[in-house]
Amino acid sequence: MIYDNHNRPIRYLRLAVTDRCNLRCQYCMPEEGIQYLPKKSLLTFEEIIELVTVLAEMGISKVRLTGGEPFLRKDLMKLLWSIRSIPGIADLHITTNGLLAVNHVEELKELGISSVNLSLDTLDAARFKHITRRDDFEKTMQAYEKFLLSGIPVKINCVVMEGMNTEDILPMVELTKEVGTSVRFIEEMPFNGVGKRTGTLTWDHLRIMSHIGEHYGKIEYVPGRPSDTAKLFRVPGYVGTVGVIAAYSRTFCGTCDRIRVTAQGMLKTCLYDDGVLNIRDLMRSSEQSLREALLEALSKRPVDGHEAEAARPVHASMSTIGG
Repeated sequence: MIYDNHNRPIRYLRLAVTDRCNLRCQYCMPEEGIQYLPKKSLLTFEEIIELVTVLAEMGISKVRLTGGEPFLRKDLMKLLWSIRSIPGIADLHITTNGLLAVNHVEELKELGISSVNLSLDTLDAARFKHITRRDDFEKTMQAYEKFLLSGIPVKINCVVMEGMNTEDILPMVELTKEVGTSVRFIEEMPFNGVGKRTGTLTWDHLRIMSHIGEHYGKIEYVPGRPSDTAKLFRVPGYVGTVGVIAAYSRTFCGTCDRIRVTAQGMLKTCLYDDGVLNIRDLMRSSEQSLREALLEALSKRPVDGHEAEAARPVHASMSTIGG
């Protein structure tokens, strides 16, 4: 098992396979998009397999593939099968907007994917078009329904934004009434590529929970693992769960067990740091041991996201950061 300098075990890798996306969500990137990385700048599949193998030997047991939109990476399913076969990787997950993933649901089921996180910020077609700048609401909902029918566990990620989708909070909760969907409301973060977030967050985790509680009255706390980012609840009698992720408030940093690797191979030991180790260049040109370099980086991990942000603020797009 890997431990950082604050004695926190590191078990979970979030790995971006591309910075490209077929949506233009307002909290993630500018309307005109971003300057995408050239193919040669991305980690190759061979490099990804080598990295995950080393990390699995060091104690990583959970991997989530993110983007951008991961299904824009050619032959993604081959990569998923390869990662699935690495000894020590017990849980393999993926985050997607569903637009291309809908064509791979059967194979994902055969693969034994542990869960799918579906990015869905509204249940209204007009608001979906406004938020994503694309008219693909029906396709996303088709993907959601197909995942449910397949029996693959689905978690919906909904970023709560003042003036855009707060009226969707309660309808989203209703999705958990009859099926085992987990809906997680996420505080908006300052990673839209233009550094828009300033000042106080209006809809923080406390207000989101207060809003839900005021409508439903009693809600039941659902125990989770200490390292969970989401505080889970259930409306009495409902099948699924509701979670709130204090991503901007950063209340869960003390038990964080995850690291991130961007599509270009930059290690982030915290979502709010600007990258601490260029794994791609290390693997391609250095004789230094990858294992030694990873351990060195983790020995200097910030205690929380506030410390990481204070050292070097990040204004990149979430598509570049990697979810």
